[in-house]
Amino acid sequence: MASYPSTSCCYQGFKHEGQPTGELSRLQDFEVYTSYPPDKSTEHAILILTDVTGHGTPNIQLVADQFAANGYLVIVPDLFFGDPIPLNRPGDFDMQKWRSGGVSPRGQIPLPRDRGSHCHGELGGAQDQRIGLVGYCFGGKYVVRHLRSGKADVGYTAHPSHVDESELKEIQGPLAIAAAEDDHIFPAEKRHQSEAILRELGLPYQVNLYSGVKHGFAVRGDPSVKQIRYAKQSAFLQAIEWFGEHLKE
Repeated sequence: MASYPSTSCCYQGFKHEGQPTGELSRLQDFEVYTSYPPDKSTEHAILILTDVTGHGTPNIQLVADQFAANGYLVIVPDLFFGDPIPLNRPGDFDMQKWRSGGVSPRGQIPLPRDRGSHCHGELGGAQDQRIGLVGYCFGGKYVVRHLRSGKADVGYTAHPSHVDESELKEIQGPLAIAAAEDDHIFPAEKRHQSEAILRELGLPYQVNLYSGVKHGFAVRGDPSVKQIRYAKQSAFLQAIEWFGEHLKE
């Protein structure tokens, strides 16, 4: 593994304030959140693959709106069949039981499968359209998977989890990573291992390390804490600069 599996830190954090401006709709059998750029252009598109708290939180919707404000059509799919883990879910929680479908009222395994592929066709379908992937925590694995299959052009992930070393070795496009200093899921040894793999591939890559923050800071960090707020904003700007260089150019 190039990063470890999810634990309880993957659904803990702070609910962010703000009014999302995008829309929820249905795509085939699942829900998506869509946010358009000011000019309604679909030339450059971003698919956001979420952490385990899913697409319905204001946190990720506000992030999607920020990407849209910077000129991207953005889609955030429900990866978990309507059964994400609620932010700050109280009490003990068995992540393995959740992953195996033991928590779902329908007994359905809440894993992404091919939803990214379904959304890929929905992002506009123009032959010359370029698609970027953004993945937070759990979604980082699927950024790597889609870059590996060539279904997207450029990837960015913050504090990734579940990434397989073998899949990272086969990506076909540029990848940027925003890493937290204090992260037992993507600790220093896994970060260095990932850097070595990316260096060997010879593709453009970027790994930024943010001090004083923990796993989840880029989407669930406490914005009232100056250092966390700075890291969150800087990690977003990292993504904007990365896509501006490798997706729009």
